[in-house]
Amino acid sequence: VKEVASLSLVSSACDMVSAAYASTKESHPYLRSVCDAAEKGVQSVTEATASCVQPVPATLEPHVAAASEYASKGLEKLGEKLPLLPKPVEQILSDTKELVSSRVADVKGAVSS
Repeated sequence: VKEVASLSLVSSACDMVSAAYASTKESHPYLRSVCDAAEKGVQSVTEATASCVQPVPATLEPHVAAASEYASKGLEKLGEKLPLLPKPVEQILSDTKELVSSRVADVKGAVSS
């Protein structure tokens, strides 16, 4: 999970969602109340779950380590096949806009000819 979260694409997407969420809360007082209540509920559930589940990780640690290693290798292979993963969302959008505008220019040139 940490490796996935550290990918530029994922972290920049999370930053964008977080900024949009914060902006929405600031702009709309009614939504702020609902969001605050939801955040408190999630925090309470998380705290309750953490105290109940605490002994489980020690039991599952060898299995989690094996799964983590397998996932890490899979993520490396995925990164080799998808060069977008290490790029931030802004760069992907910019590259896509450039590619589209280049293709549109090519089509316009072909049509005018």
